[in-house]
Amino acid sequence: MNSVARHLRSTFVASAAGLLLTVTGAALAPVALADTRTPELTVSTEAPAEIGLGGLPVAFTTTASNTGSNDTSSARLIYRVDGGDGLPENALSLEYRLDGSAWKSVPLKIVEGTVYGGELPEQFPLAAGKSRTVQLRLGAPMGTPHNGDSNGGTDHLKLTTMISYGASGAAGATDVDDVAVKGLSTHLSGVPATATAGGPAITFRATVDNPTPSAYENVTDVLFTNRYTTVQVRRSGTWTTLKPITSNAEPDVYGYDVIGKDASLAAHGSAAVDIRVTYRENAPLGKTEVSPCVIVNEGSIPFRGITDCGRRATVTVEKAAATTPSPSPSVTAGASSSPAATGTGTGTDSASSGMTAQLAETGSSGLSATAVGAAGLVAAGAGAMGFTAVRRRRGRA
Repeated sequence: MNSVARHLRSTFVASAAGLLLTVTGAALAPVALADTRTPELTVSTEAPAEIGLGGLPVAFTTTASNTGSNDTSSARLIYRVDGGDGLPENALSLEYRLDGSAWKSVPLKIVEGTVYGGELPEQFPLAAGKSRTVQLRLGAPMGTPHNGDSNGGTDHLKLTTMISYGASGAAGATDVDDVAVKGLSTHLSGVPATATAGGPAITFRATVDNPTPSAYENVTDVLFTNRYTTVQVRRSGTWTTLKPITSNAEPDVYGYDVIGKDASLAAHGSAAVDIRVTYRENAPLGKTEVSPCVIVNEGSIPFRGITDCGRRATVTVEKAAATTPSPSPSVTAGASSSPAATGTGTGTDSASSGMTAQLAETGSSGLSATAVGAAGLVAAGAGAMGFTAVRRRRGRA
């Protein structure tokens, strides 16, 4: 009886202990599973060294890696872009594509201070010990097509990439890159120092350079002069007269689209055109200027867009040289009426060139007083030329 009782008690204790371990194990298993199944993720972004202000986006890649021993079905890529306080609305663009699909937008919005943030709308699985490279494009459009913002800008961006997993997992790793931002430049070369009112045209060259890896669309290179000029450009070997464009803010300033409206520029490309300017007979004498400005995404308001201006050139408009009139032929009494007896006079050539060999100084920076007219031209809204935008962008940086 006692031996039977002891056997029963031993059996009960063993069964109870087994049950306790089973229950305890069931309770501890989820915690232990969560600890051992946490993926270990890293991220590396090969950001572009430089992009163009107002240009098209530049491609780069982000590589996500799972260095742990557990898979994840939901790797997430999160981006932060800081360009300082010079970035207006629609200043940045970030696009991505997976598996060779079409480019899709990464929505960006202000997340803190001047920092824009966004996350890839798509998550992707990442097996243990595996990596995946995502294609991306970063741009600084500074507005939308034909609506470029001339007030703002930056000379660099700080791009931060973060990786996480799950619906609300904290970032497991980060990568920080600096991206330089540069714009187009325009300059004049070979501008003569003098011109003659009512005389022959002066001829020189305008060039737009794109030093960046961004391609550009909707580019307009504008030559600013005064209202007493006629401007022609050489296209396909023929001189074509351009129509002047004016702004309500300064109707006496004439602008001419010398490379054509909404031109395109390849990455690291350039465009050049030969120009000739004629000053009319009633042009004021003395010093005047010709000034180049390149505008990206110019809209319905003339001369408003993402603007960079080159160095102006000074031209001195001179009066045409006086000519001596030829005397009228006359026949004296008793003289022969033959041509040999006809009196003649000689006149001077009307200073066919009137130009010196000296060239006006040209360059790639500076702002045109003729084009600007006055600081008041840069008013918000109607007709604003936006030329001081370049100074504001560089001054802020």
